[in-house]
Amino acid sequence: MQITQHTGLVLEGGGMRGVFTAGVLDALMKYEVYFPYVVAVSAGALHGLSYISRQPRRARWSSIDMLKKYGYISLRSLVQNGSIFDPNILYERFPEEIIPFDYKTYEQNPATFEMVTTNCKTGRAMYLSERHDHHRMTQIAKASSALPFVSQVTFVDRIPMLDGGIVDSIPIVRSIDTGHQENVVVLTRNRGYRSTEPDVKIPKFIYKEFPRLRVALSRRTEEYNRQLDLIERMEDWGEIVVIRPERPLEVGRITQDVVKLEHLYEEGFQLGEKFCNSLSVF
Repeated sequence: MQITQHTGLVLEGGGMRGVFTAGVLDALMKYEVYFPYVVAVSAGALHGLSYISRQPRRARWSSIDMLKKYGYISLRSLVQNGSIFDPNILYERFPEEIIPFDYKTYEQNPATFEMVTTNCKTGRAMYLSERHDHHRMTQIAKASSALPFVSQVTFVDRIPMLDGGIVDSIPIVRSIDTGHQENVVVLTRNRGYRSTEPDVKIPKFIYKEFPRLRVALSRRTEEYNRQLDLIERMEDWGEIVVIRPERPLEVGRITQDVVKLEHLYEEGFQLGEKFCNSLSVF
């Protein structure tokens, strides 16, 4: 495989499972393997930012080292901030002071970088980019990773939004529709995985002002499993390359076990290196 102007990189989300993606992206940066188009969801969007800003290990530091130090996942944050992931630490202190984000390199990177969000009014996916407005970029990333039920609705361009994974967890179709016929997909689940969480009708008192969002949430598992079916068919037909964990995960969306997170990161890095070594041209 060669990386050309028609090659896309698709990054799944998955909360703390995203440390696998962080490992893959760090391997890509080690070998200077960069894609002209990246579309990312939720945790994949957060880690994708560090890939576009060319900051190796930044995603690892924020997901593992800083988690241990700051404990930014907590019920206390959920009560105080409306989000189980402390937004002050993640979206203000991290990029501005703790692990400074390289805005200049991000702005100058010629690649297209899209983050997926869910429009709460329409119940549909939105694919958003931002290069120069730092606040808007942060709001998009925050919205893309705003897990339903345990995060506040985030407004971008005055539109209420939540986690893009609600309606498009693996945006391979988006990449193809934007002209990228060759794709590398980074997943955070092993091959053969299917969600067994039952789809249930969301009561009207939950997100009562967003009826179409409730419909999307009620179909979330079905849609995710359908996307996994598509990915495996495309992989079997040789249409895409998939980088994914090789074993069932011990890491969930809000896992705080640093040892498990480190192991998953290292697996991602090793498989990322394996992919880089398979390329025809770097």
